[in-house]
Amino acid sequence: MKPVTDPTAKAAVYANDRAHVFHSWSAQGALNPMVIAGAQGSYVYDYDGNEYLDLSSQLVNTNIGHQHPKVVAAIQAQADRLCTIAPQHANDVRGEAARLITERAPDAFTHVFFTNGGTEAVEHAVRMARLHTGRPKVLARYRSYHGGTTLSVNLTGDPRRWPNDTGSAGVVHFFGPFLYRSEFHAENEAQECERALAHLEQTIRFEGPSTIAAVLLESIPGTAGIMIPPPGYLAGVREICDRYGIVYIADEVMAGFGRAGEWFAFDAHDTTPDLITFAKGVNSGYVPLGGVVISAPIVETFSTQVYPGGLTYSGHPLACAAAVATIEAMESEGIIANAKSIGDDVLRPGLSALAEKHPVIGEVRGTGVFFALDLVKDRATKEELAPYGGTSEAMGALGAAMKAEGLFPFMNYHRLHIVPPCTISAEEASDALVRLDRAFDAIDSYYEGQ
Repeated sequence: MKPVTDPTAKAAVYANDRAHVFHSWSAQGALNPMVIAGAQGSYVYDYDGNEYLDLSSQLVNTNIGHQHPKVVAAIQAQADRLCTIAPQHANDVRGEAARLITERAPDAFTHVFFTNGGTEAVEHAVRMARLHTGRPKVLARYRSYHGGTTLSVNLTGDPRRWPNDTGSAGVVHFFGPFLYRSEFHAENEAQECERALAHLEQTIRFEGPSTIAAVLLESIPGTAGIMIPPPGYLAGVREICDRYGIVYIADEVMAGFGRAGEWFAFDAHDTTPDLITFAKGVNSGYVPLGGVVISAPIVETFSTQVYPGGLTYSGHPLACAAAVATIEAMESEGIIANAKSIGDDVLRPGLSALAEKHPVIGEVRGTGVFFALDLVKDRATKEELAPYGGTSEAMGALGAAMKAEGLFPFMNYHRLHIVPPCTISAEEASDALVRLDRAFDAIDSYYEGQ
């Protein structure tokens, strides 16, 4: 579709939303949501006739872009044939989606437990690990996000946990590697990796290895900052887990299915977890879907023991049909290769050039179509442009400047994330960089360093 101008429709949609919709993560009285009329490919449209290049992929989920015709057609065809069926029955698209997902996971993975989204995937992966090991505790890193339900938000390592934190028994946090803001006083990636692994092992030893069921890690932390693990870190986590009989859960909800230029982000790090959680990119959120990819030893645990968990909509046919069409399109259209080349050839050099021009950009980091700009007041001190867990006038000005440039931003505290669809073209990505350059002009004055 193309942009339309319809102020009457806009007013009606806005009024209905404000009268009846309770929004997530928000003080309701302060909201002024943009009213969306439609979307196509890498673009989103409002009712004022404006077109926005979507650098957010909404919530970093529209990996295949908006309104991909093959996925829309698959959902329509499935709706004509079978809209829903209970999860205890075998169903063709559910089985086919599971087959396609396991084929893209390492060889050890044989089965998929489907959920409605990522937070439930994490909840069930942890439940499986606890039952498999007979142990209660789970370790998760600070600067992480694992979901909004009770267990997954307590596993989360960022400020969204704080208002919901019940001090849940069995959740222990540790520091992961992040050289730019190192907790380990490291001077290079090798030191950061070595010291982060030593810290993890020490945490395990002091908590008691026999009490720990799992280590849960986002392969690349997403909303917490897109920190690429240093070479050897994930493999080191694997070795530590093996040594102590701990299940390694890879949270690939945001990083998986093309976002990092791979089917799974851990593929680039020479390691294999025991459980994989996924959602978002598996079908670009066209119909809600998530799940846990389960390795053979954990499947075997439940071959005779009942798994005490389930969902009415587990493996919903419309969602699975969308997943099948998405995975097939990603394969046939080279979408994952496109994400990797966009990152290597356009975004990384282009964002690095912006950092040379605009000193508020303290660091550029990322891979594929999964980048973050760490924004600072002073490069020497690395003081954030907004407080951790909050925002600032400067970040508000940047968001307004991006909107004026026709860009849909993804901002979190003192960071700007550049996370367009995996289908974005080189021309669109280059155009986004030109617009970003102009947007950053609006906040250069907030820099306080030399």
